[in-house]
Amino acid sequence: MSGCNLNLEPTSTMATDTNCPDISVVIPLYNEEESLPELHAWIKRVMEQNGYTYEIIFVNDGSTDSSWQVIRQLREENPEVGGICFRRNYGKSPALNTGFSLVRGKVVITMDADLQDSPDEIPELYRMITQDGYDLVSGWKKKRYDPLSKTIPTKLFNATARKVSGIKNLHDFNCGLKAYRREVVRHIEVYGDMHRYIPYLAKNAGFNHIGEKVVMHRARKYGKTKFGLDRFVNGYLDLATLWFTNKFGVKPMHFFGLLGSLMFMLGFIAIVIVGATKLYNMSHGLHYILVTDSPYFYISLVLMILGTQLFLTGFIGELIVRNAPGRNHYEISDEITPEAALLDKK
Repeated sequence: MSGCNLNLEPTSTMATDTNCPDISVVIPLYNEEESLPELHAWIKRVMEQNGYTYEIIFVNDGSTDSSWQVIRQLREENPEVGGICFRRNYGKSPALNTGFSLVRGKVVITMDADLQDSPDEIPELYRMITQDGYDLVSGWKKKRYDPLSKTIPTKLFNATARKVSGIKNLHDFNCGLKAYRREVVRHIEVYGDMHRYIPYLAKNAGFNHIGEKVVMHRARKYGKTKFGLDRFVNGYLDLATLWFTNKFGVKPMHFFGLLGSLMFMLGFIAIVIVGATKLYNMSHGLHYILVTDSPYFYISLVLMILGTQLFLTGFIGELIVRNAPGRNHYEISDEITPEAALLDKK
């Protein structure tokens, strides 16, 4: 699409930090030309009725329809509209991550562009962040209008995500309607397909005050769902990846070294038992077979070799982590400097 490399910045993004808007709305989209005018008008009406200053950032994820032209038209009508257009389809996570890099609002709202998320939920989400002190509030579409082929896998997925992440109070990790303090989106990186686990990413970054709000789910008005079985399968793989990297990402030897040591010891004990059994039978005149004729001998060798390889993998992982540029990067929420240190700086 021509002109798809152009970024449209809302006027509020050019303001100083002291004049930042109350709310930034980030909307990733793919082929949603029909729903965009209605969604924009709805969001604008809610913002004006509640007296919020705002910006709307549309992230066009390589749409093949005229979504980008519609966003341009909306910008002409409303200077608080901004947009980014990818040259090709990268996925929802890159779209959100790019949108997060541009927000200026004190509270960030994300929602889908298919009109299944209601902008009427924004005032209550804003209140929960600004008054109740939540770092992140995730929507819960308790009553859904999706087909069973989507709702059943979603329930299984959320049950597993609650167990693995330890965030017991969330029922809908993948709900597109969420609210965040600006600091949250500044300290998380949404990559791959990790948008499903933004609450987990936030928790890993130290933002533990995570809440949930029951929100209205509306049936899709235009287009068709982009949900498929591959997303369900990939969701579990991404969850396993996130759990592993969070637990062992900076200490790989704790996983590979332990597993390798256990396998090596198991193989070593097994091979000792095979040899001792032969010697016992020989000394007592019993029937015996050569050690190399026993299948347990080769199983033991395989266990010892695999254990050694896993142990060496842990060493290599430690060397990589040791030389990683971000190995000593830590999230700091606040800092108090002693008075003497302030005087030294002067």
